[in-house]
Amino acid sequence: MKKSDFNYLLPDALIAQKPLAERDSSRLLCMDRETGVIHDRFFTDFINLINERDLLVFNDTKVIPARLYGKKQSGGKIEILIERIVDDQHAIAHVKASKSPKPGSIIELDEGYQCEVQGREEDLFRLVFINIRLLDVLDKIGHIPLPPYITRADDESDLTRYQTVFAKQSGAVAAPTAGLHFDLAMMDKIKALNVSTAFVTLHVGSGTFQPVRVENLDEHLMHKEYYAVTQATVDAVNAAKARGGRVIAIGTTAVRALESASKSGQLVAGFGDTDLFITPGYSFKSVDALLTNFHLPESTLLMLVSAFAGYQPIMAAYRHAIEQSYRFFSYGDAMFLS
Repeated sequence: MKKSDFNYLLPDALIAQKPLAERDSSRLLCMDRETGVIHDRFFTDFINLINERDLLVFNDTKVIPARLYGKKQSGGKIEILIERIVDDQHAIAHVKASKSPKPGSIIELDEGYQCEVQGREEDLFRLVFINIRLLDVLDKIGHIPLPPYITRADDESDLTRYQTVFAKQSGAVAAPTAGLHFDLAMMDKIKALNVSTAFVTLHVGSGTFQPVRVENLDEHLMHKEYYAVTQATVDAVNAAKARGGRVIAIGTTAVRALESASKSGQLVAGFGDTDLFITPGYSFKSVDALLTNFHLPESTLLMLVSAFAGYQPIMAAYRHAIEQSYRFFSYGDAMFLS
């Protein structure tokens, strides 16, 4: 298939710019993968679509305030988006400036903090933060890195709303958005139903928003993201399948973590970088159902959900969602593919 096969026209008015007042008040488009039948529901109905044999797998990554502002010593303005934390003082980052800074140059950040450009890694920059821990700098002056299709500046509410209630492992620069619909009350309801839960970690990178730039999908170079799957999660998946339940991935990032750990044909515990690119024709090894948000045209995530539920059914579902004025992308509505 080609990149252009995954294009669709979306009115700007359907791109959610802010979250709804309550996390669980979004709409839920439900599609049966076998029949392609669509039902329009609300996210609060999700609790009625699962049972005690199932396993819900969440991504517990935590979004860091990864956007920094500063200036070059010459005075030119600079914007930094941390892509990956290497260690306490080193990071790989996007740097936006009128002219790219050279290795050895110092960037003056807000409130007197500094970092030095050490070199390049393709389109990215290696940075070292001087005499302070990187996470301390981000905590003090960092901004929540809202996606590029959200056209407003971040505000104080984004500190909590662009974060899942179960976020634990710091390292993401974008939220695992399917998880944003769950509040603590919903998590308690899941527990009360005796539905099992498990967690993986996949630190979502800004590459999740990068468009596919080649028409031939075989030529696309997938961005790398760190993932970790524990033995406890492997055991929970195996137990769910043994009792005839479904492994329900909460978000495409949970899918990528589970399927990356299943490359051998069976799920094994492990961690590392994954550049798994899932397109139609892929054979899923661990995931049986998927809760997800709506994704950008021609994006790798739209290709992933098309691989999971079928290209034609997904494109039909997206046309239906547009006709019914669903809200799209990070702060938008959800889709359940079962």
